[in-house]
Formats: sequence, C-alpha cells, structure tokens
Amino acid sequence: MTTPPIPSSLPPISVATLLGLREGEDVQTWGRIRAAQLLAGRELALFLLAANLIGAALVVMMLSPVVALWQLLVWAALLAAAAVAVAFRRLRTPDRSGNSATLDTVRTTLFDGLALAATWGAAPLLFARYTAPPTELGLWMVLSVLMIAAALALSPLMLATLAFIGVLAVAVAIPLIFSHAYVAAAATTMFAGLLIYASAIRARNFAALHMSELTLSERDETVSLLLREFEDSRADWLWEVDAARRIVRASPRFAHACRLSPDAMNGMPFLQVLAGPTWEAGNFSAGLRQLAEKLKQRGSFRDLALPIIIDGEERWWEIAASPRYDADGTFLGFRGVGSDVTEQRASADRIYRMARFDTLTGLPNRLHVNETLSRALDDAERWRSRAGFMMIDLDRFKAVNDTLGHPIGDRLLGRVSERLSQLMSDNELIGRLGGDEFAVVVRDASDPQRVERLARTIIDTLSRPYEVDQHTLFIGASVGVATSPRDGRTAETLIRSADLALYRSKDRGGGVFHAYEPQLHADAEERRVLELELRQALERRQLALHYQPVVEAASGTLRGFEALLRWNHPRLGSIGPDRFIAIAEETRLISPIGEWVARTACEEAARWPGDLRVAVNVSPEQLTNPHFVTVIASALVQSRLPAHRLELEVTEGVFMREGTGATRVLEQVLDLGVRLSLDDFGTGYSSLGYLSRTRFSSIKIDRSFVVSAAKGVPEPLAIIRAVVALARSLGMATTAEGVETEAELAMVRELGCSNIQGYYFGRPLPVAEAREVIRRGSTNARAA
Repeated sequence: MTTPPIPSSLPPISVATLLGLREGEDVQTWGRIRAAQLLAGRELALFLLAANLIGAALVVMMLSPVVALWQLLVWAALLAAAAVAVAFRRLRTPDRSGNSATLDTVRTTLFDGLALAATWGAAPLLFARYTAPPTELGLWMVLSVLMIAAALALSPLMLATLAFIGVLAVAVAIPLIFSHAYVAAAATTMFAGLLIYASAIRARNFAALHMSELTLSERDETVSLLLREFEDSRADWLWEVDAARRIVRASPRFAHACRLSPDAMNGMPFLQVLAGPTWEAGNFSAGLRQLAEKLKQRGSFRDLALPIIIDGEERWWEIAASPRYDADGTFLGFRGVGSDVTEQRASADRIYRMARFDTLTGLPNRLHVNETLSRALDDAERWRSRAGFMMIDLDRFKAVNDTLGHPIGDRLLGRVSERLSQLMSDNELIGRLGGDEFAVVVRDASDPQRVERLARTIIDTLSRPYEVDQHTLFIGASVGVATSPRDGRTAETLIRSADLALYRSKDRGGGVFHAYEPQLHADAEERRVLELELRQALERRQLALHYQPVVEAASGTLRGFEALLRWNHPRLGSIGPDRFIAIAEETRLISPIGEWVARTACEEAARWPGDLRVAVNVSPEQLTNPHFVTVIASALVQSRLPAHRLELEVTEGVFMREGTGATRVLEQVLDLGVRLSLDDFGTGYSSLGYLSRTRFSSIKIDRSFVVSAAKGVPEPLAIIRAVVALARSLGMATTAEGVETEAELAMVRELGCSNIQGYYFGRPLPVAEAREVIRRGSTNARAA
C-alpha cells in the first residue's frame, strides 16, 4: 500500500502544537491527529517494555561483579515497575482511530518519559564509580540502544520522547564530565541531539501524513455525498446495445424508467423499447427516426431529444452514446446514457413563453413580434414579395383607465385581444407591444386592398361596444400601415414607418387608418427639430405673449384681453401655437412654459387700469401638476394683481381626466378668487354635468358655431340660443369667439351673447400695441 502524498497546501506545523503544548488552528483535525499519536504509542508499548527489561537484565549482568547484588536488584525492580507501568498505561489507551484526543491526554505522556528516564538515569549516576572502562562502554551502549528504542517507540509522542532522551543523555553525560571524559560527554550529547531531531522529523511527518489522510478522507466523503445527491436527484441511466441494436445488461434505473424489469428488457430491440405503443403502428416520432439513423451510422452522438410514451404519459428523454469496438476493430454496439428531461423541457417552454408572450393578453409580445417581422421580411426578399406591418392604438382607452381604474382597463384589453385574434388568419400575427398598443405582422402583403380591408375591419371591430363588469364601454382604434420594401427593408425601419403613419391617424382624430408616406418622415424630422429648439426657447427669450381684446357685446366697451402665446424663432421664423403646443404637452415642457405665461400675463395685467381682465389658456397637462395652484398664487402675489382680474380658460378635455385630480386642482384655484372660463364649448365631450359641478364664470362659444349661425344654418343657431339661455340660468357670461364681420356681430348681439372676441375688434396684439389700445380707450381697435 502506497503512502498518500502530503498535500503542499497543508498549513505549517509549529513545535508547540507538535509537542501538545498548544492547540492547532483546526481543533477537530488536531484532535484526531493526537488520537493517532496515542494509538501509535500503544502499538509499540510491548516492544518498549521488552527493550527496557532486556536492557535491565544486561546491566545487572555487567555490573554484578563490581556492584552489590542487592543494589542492582533494587534498581532493576524499580526499572521493571516503571517500564511495566508505562506499558500498562499505553496498553490501556483506547483505540481512538477516527476519534479525537484532548491536549491533556497527550501531555500526560510526559510522565511516562520522565519515569523511564529517571530510573535509567540512576544507573550511570549511582554505579559509574564502580565500573571499569570496559564496563562503562557496555553500559553506554545499552543506554544508547534504549534511547534508539525510545526514539522508535515514542517518536509520535514527541513530548515523552524528548523527556526520555533528554534526561537520560544528561544523566550519562554528568559522570563522564566528572571523570574528565569530555569527548565522550560531547559525543553522548550530540548523539542524543541527533535522536531528538530525527524523532521530531518523524513526529512531524507522522502528523502531516495523518493530516493529509484526513483531508483526503473529507474530500472523498464530499465527493461521495455529491455523487449520491446527483444519483438521487437525477433521472439518468446507462444503456447498452449490441451490434444488432438489442439491449444487453439493462441497468435497474433504465428498466425503472421504462416501467419494465431488467430481465424482460435484455434482448429486446432498443428502438422497440423507446417506441412503446407506436412500435406496431410504425408511427414513429421524428426524434426516434433520427436516433435510428444515428445508430445506423455508428457514430457518436449526444443531446438527442425524443418523446417517449410511458404509461400513457408523454415524457421527453435525452440520449447520448458512443460506439464500442474490440481490439480487432469489430463493431460491438453502443454504450450510452439517457436522462429524463421532461421537467427541464417544460420549464424551458415556460421561460420561452414568458419571454415571448404577453402575460396579460396571452398575445405575442414585442420581442416575438419583432422576430416574426424579421422572418417575414427575409421571406419577402427571398420570394420577391411584400411584408406588411400595422400599428394599432386604442382611442379613448386612457379615459377608461382614469375613470374606472386599471383592473377594468386590463379586462378591456383582454376583450380587445380576443377580438383581434379572431380576425387573424395564417398570414397574419397579432401581438401586444405594451399599454394599449398592438401590432399586426402581415407575412404576405402583396395585395394592398386586402391589407386595407383588414385595417378597416380592425377599426370597425374594436369600435363596437364592450360589456365589462356591468359597464358598457366605447373605445375605438387608430391604425398605421407600412409595407416593405417601399416603406422599409428592415424591421426597425418598417416599425418606425408604421408608427409615423399611426401618429398621422391619431392627429386626424382617431378611428381611421393611414398608410405611410415619405412626407410623414419629413414631418417627424420637423417635429424633432421643433422639440429641440423648444427646450431652449424660454432661456433664449424667444416666447412672447400677444393680447386679443375682449369687448362687451352691447356697448363695445373693452373688458380685457386674452393672452395668446407666440414663438418667434430667429431662424425658423414665427411658429404658431398649433405647431408647438402639442409638442410641449407631450414632452412635459408645458408646465414651465405655462408658468412663464401665467407670471408674464399677470405682470402685464397689473399695469392695466380699472378692472380689465386677462385670460390665460391652461392645458389639461398643467392641471395634473399638484403645484399648479402654487404657481397661480405666486403669480398673483408677485404681480399684485387682484385674483378676480385673472381668468383661466380650460377645455372640456380636462373633465375626461378625472382620475388625474384635474378637477380638484381647479377647485383649489377657484378658492383663490380666480375666474374660470369653459373654452370651445360644444366641440369636445360636452356635458351639462361639467357646468353644474364646476364654478365657471363664463362659457366661450367656438368660432365654428358663430360662422355657421351667421350663414343661417339652423342647428348652430339653436345651439347658441341654448348655450346663452343655459349660461344666464346659471349666472354665467357667454363669449362668442371669432367674430370677424358685421353680420356675425349683429347675429351674436341678437342672440344675447355677453362678450365678443374676434378680428372684428382686434387681432392678437403685441404688448406695446395692446397698451396703446388701452390708452386710447378704443372699442373698435381694428388691426391693419
């Protein structure tokens, strides 16, 4: 049996630890090493006893002619008693193999060495004066042999060895020194030192060897534990077939996996066992056919997946194998390993589905849609055809979320996905991109009319009412369409083109579809440039306010002005609000711009005489900011403008955002004393409930009604009369917007409107011109 190597990674062994004077770093390991040291001393206890008794007999025989026999016998009896006691102590040491020993147990071996050294050391000290040179040499040789025997028998117990050899060497050297035999004394000391050094080396090697064995044993236990855990937790098995592909030496685990006995499997065709109930019908899976081909080719293979029917349940196995040949190169068959990967495959399928399908609707998600679109584009390029892509955005869906909550909105999205799925054929794939955005990949879009019909069908289908939790909901859809290769050759460019087309559909009010046009890209680029410039417009003082007069209808007296925002760009020229206000709202720039407008308008109005009011338009986006009330209050305080001279104009769209807290912010503003006007009444989501719930000061009638009514169209006339009557009953004023002609002026006066605003009385004027109008007190400030 070879000795295991001592690992180089073992920590150094200190002398104190080796002697048992100090505990080692690893207490458990050193406890087991000490047990091994004691066991080694136990095994050589009889050898040491025999050496002591034989040595004592030799000394008695040598000294009996010159020393009194009774003295020798007394000394020999004491020595025998000490040797027997030491041997008995060693033999009583329990077998501690694999156990642990304490430091105190090792330290007690010191007394064994001292007891033997004291009795043997008495011989040269007591009897040296009686001996002649030949006798002295004989005594020295006996004592030297005993020191060697102790070095052999007690070396694992280093403390006992050191005590015995050290004390005995001193006892031998002292008489030699007194007899002036200095060379002999030095030789004795050197001999003892060499024995002690050799014993220390042997003791250290003994400890290191056992430390190595313990380390290797722990590693073996760890490896065995890991192997047992692997074997218990895995469903792997070994299989072997002969050259005829028949199973040989079926392992119990393989047989258990097949629900058969090993004896029944031996000799069966391997493919028959795997085919199970499909063997007779010959309806083999693709994986089994691939395995048959691999076995036929006699080559190594791995990770071959195939479905297996076990007790009527489908399982998935992975097979790997290598061919076997004898010394002459004769093919003997295959030997391989199989494993049940059903759970792993199911987990992989779940992960795949989570990565590529939307959890809310079950539709393909953005990643899956992009992958499908890329494949459709590749196929279209290969076959010289076209692929299409549709972006779908739900109209008025945000209002459902804001008013009824996200749970209702989520269920509504589920209903939408069901309707969309029913419209799809094998040529299309519908997916959800996120929020209320969906997309359709049209694999073959060679027929534009078919794509157009699908877009219209989607809009019509999604616009039908929904019944969700006892709520009847009405939403709509806007669609943007892009087709390859005209609108893009890659998935990224085609998606961008469809998104631009969708944006155009939303701009047109929704409920329509729009195909991509190159002009849309130019518009998007212009929009991007405007956004970049708008972010710096305030800092560069490019924004300004113009003021349009508002006069009393009956007398023409100036009642105030409406502050209208203008953007004068040094390079792009004058940019109208219709081009940049929507950008400001989408980019959240409307809040700082709106704050600047409010402060500037209040500062200007504070210079006006009397009770002239200033009206400021407020975006619904501003009212979602809880600090808006603070902004208005601060503008009034800093400008010292009385609150009743400031009028905020809001559109009906504000009331479609009840979930955002806009109405609550309006109430807080009204508490400051500020007036509130409902702008563009009748053009949006008109409801009498808004008028009854909110403290409006006036209602502004949109210009479209004024123009139509002046032409004699009965419906607008009836609407204006109804609005005026309603406003009077609620104590509100009415302002007719867009009055430009004498006929329009006469008509709105006849209908009873309170105030008039329009080009007839003045265009929006710069600050200086507006001040001049106020100074002249003119009521008919026509713009040139």
